[in-house]
Amino acid sequence: MASTFATFAALHHPDAGAPLLLPNAWDHASAAALAAQGFVAIGTTSLGVAAAAGLRDGSAATRDASLALALALGQGPFLLSVDAEGGFSDDPAEVAEVARELAAVGAVGINLEDGRADGTLAPVELHAAKITAVKAAVPGLFVNARTDTHWLAGAGAGAGGGGGAGGSGLALGRETIRRLDAYQLACADGVFVPGLSDPARIAALVRAIDVPLNILYSPKGPTLPALAELGVRRVSLGSLLYRRALGAALETAALIRAGLPVEAAAPTYDEVQALVPSDGSDRPGPDIDRPGPDPDRPGATPSEGASW
Repeated sequence: MASTFATFAALHHPDAGAPLLLPNAWDHASAAALAAQGFVAIGTTSLGVAAAAGLRDGSAATRDASLALALALGQGPFLLSVDAEGGFSDDPAEVAEVARELAAVGAVGINLEDGRADGTLAPVELHAAKITAVKAAVPGLFVNARTDTHWLAGAGAGAGGGGGAGGSGLALGRETIRRLDAYQLACADGVFVPGLSDPARIAALVRAIDVPLNILYSPKGPTLPALAELGVRRVSLGSLLYRRALGAALETAALIRAGLPVEAAAPTYDEVQALVPSDGSDRPGPDIDRPGPDPDRPGATPSEGASW
């Protein structure tokens, strides 16, 4: 029986050329609903998890909430990748422990970002050390190493290779490649550059790296087929689904308050109830070949590893 680690990694190297489209869930219902629509792999969104818990995203405050969500989703009928911000610590050993706990409950991937809540970037060496520590602790876990060079530049961060992420397009591109090179050398399985949407720059980056490139989908950016043509291997939806769900709730409430009809479709009460079978049986979704205890997966069993 093939390891789920290998199954997830293979999705980043599709024969047909289509990139992995990774929708991001924020709770059990959103993940189960996506699985029921045929998505074989699902990520979590740190913004959705943080906002649902009344916490700020990117502040390393959602460790427990993220681990609890992974515990709830890790044995679902889909492959789970967890957005762990920067690993919730600047101590590589502590980040490695987070990775062990995630793998113990069924996660097959982890997203680690170098952006910080204060709008700066972590030192390259520190982020690379986190990646190395995670791969040493759980070799099969797919580490998606994220650099926020473009993301923070889009937010107006200041320039500077050691901290900020601004500067000219050429300097920004060089800093991005410098960081991705270091993360590849640290054994990252893939790299993620949110905020990058220019087709020419995406294509150039694909040519410059040796691991799969992950791009954050933007409604104003290239379409999924266009990203595939550029060589992108993974497309994440990030917080988009969470924000659209929140927007739909606000729009519905406003329509009702204004005495206007609500015409947008929504799942029925029974359909939502069906996302959580009362007998605890398999949840709706694609059939994932999920083996029992994996000899390649270090760490405790779910009951032993859950410390939250």
